[in-house]
Amino acid sequence: MTHLGLTFRSLTAAALIGAAALGMTVTAATAAAVPTAGMHGDPVAAAGYWVEQSLDDCSLMATADVVGQLTGHQPTETRIVLLAGATPSAHHAGPIYLPPPDPDDLDSGRGTDSRDLPILLAHYGIDSVYTDDEVAAEVGVPTGMAALVQALDNGSKVIAGVNAEVIWGAHGDRTRGDHDLVVTGVDTATGVVHLNDSGTERGADEQVPIAVFEAAWRTSGHDMVVTTGKSTPPCRPMVTPK
Repeated sequence: MTHLGLTFRSLTAAALIGAAALGMTVTAATAAAVPTAGMHGDPVAAAGYWVEQSLDDCSLMATADVVGQLTGHQPTETRIVLLAGATPSAHHAGPIYLPPPDPDDLDSGRGTDSRDLPILLAHYGIDSVYTDDEVAAEVGVPTGMAALVQALDNGSKVIAGVNAEVIWGAHGDRTRGDHDLVVTGVDTATGVVHLNDSGTERGADEQVPIAVFEAAWRTSGHDMVVTTGKSTPPCRPMVTPK
């Protein structure tokens, strides 16, 4: 993930389709809804799709994780990196992702703009939409904990932008979103969020308190990519998915 700052984005047809597929509207009632106590999502099933990253490609690994969960055919890290490197970004010059120029310094890379992830998911025949606090009303897809839980209840997969240092209890800058991961479940009875987090060797079904997750997620403006269903794969994929 790379956090480029929140800017205004135009309403798109894809976002409208995504909102309709999720059955979501941005209302005060939705934002204030209290989820039913219990597990939302299936973190046990999702844990089998976790893979630890070897580059600064948490966003791509989260995408590959979601592809695996929805299609049963999970691209390897090499494959998803090749795809992102061959696909133009919609939000900056050049491809969606390039590996760090210094392999010994993963922080030397540019990372990935989370807003580009729906482009990669579409390559695998998966419709999705990006939302955050700033654009939720424009795209018609809410964000925040109630919306996340509703998405999981609808069978959607969710990639969230968080602050890794808060999630991991590590030292460092805790003021900005710097890491993407997959939210696989929310247990509102125990107050725990379940994650597939490629950034740590213990990231399969990583579990953190809801309050910790919320503090980490808030730093990105509650950005998330929510899947909305399957679409027709492109006729000429730049990289054949494996």
